[in-house]
Amino acid sequence: MTFTYTEFMQGLGLYFWPFVRIGAMLSILPLFGMRGVPARVRILLSLLVAIVIAPMIPLPPPVDPLSWTGLSYMLQQIIIGLAMGVIFLVVFQAFVIAGQIIAMGMGLAFSVMVDPATGVQTPVVSQYFTILVTLLFLALDGHMMVIYVLVGSFELLPIGANLLTVESFRLVYEFGRFIFSGGVLVALPAITALLLINISFGVITRAAPALNIFAVGFPVTLLAGLVMLMFITPMVLPHLQEMLHRAIDTIEQLRLNPV
Repeated sequence: MTFTYTEFMQGLGLYFWPFVRIGAMLSILPLFGMRGVPARVRILLSLLVAIVIAPMIPLPPPVDPLSWTGLSYMLQQIIIGLAMGVIFLVVFQAFVIAGQIIAMGMGLAFSVMVDPATGVQTPVVSQYFTILVTLLFLALDGHMMVIYVLVGSFELLPIGANLLTVESFRLVYEFGRFIFSGGVLVALPAITALLLINISFGVITRAAPALNIFAVGFPVTLLAGLVMLMFITPMVLPHLQEMLHRAIDTIEQLRLNPV
């Protein structure tokens, strides 16, 4: 039994192109793209997922990966994978922004620790939200949701179907702006409560200038912030579900504006 060069390249592309897209997505995807996850593990996981989903996706065109057309296909798959990874990353970073806003209001802006996911220093409140959202993401079968989106992306954005469009980048950019509005929305109850407390301390300072407001204000602000975290925690789940649904809708909208 012999294979022609075209048949060999078609069989290779059936696994190679999905592997490139999946690898690009996992390199930036929350939980999988953490600095603590070795690159070898991500590569093996990408290869395993590519082998599993290969029979479920449309047959890619027989293109030599070493040709100019193959390089353009590879670049296309990398951009698509990174775009999907960024969309999911924005969901997690919105809660990091919320934690930073609350930490500043509580007086814990300088209480930081190294984030194992990014390797940068973030406030402890942001770390709390990161751990909470990661556990909720797994509890909601978020990892299965990612696989579902990956398989569907090959139907929505077939390999080598179209070139890059400005509209596709605009969709990803507009969702990227959601990181700030989503973070403020999550932290809004704490922002309001802490702002009212600070205004109250300002009035007290004007009425009693001799009062050491720093000795009294910091413990009260810290306690109020912790109480607000208790109220905000049950609201994290519906916010996360809404953001994940919005992320999937954004990826599905790329069907009308393929990359």
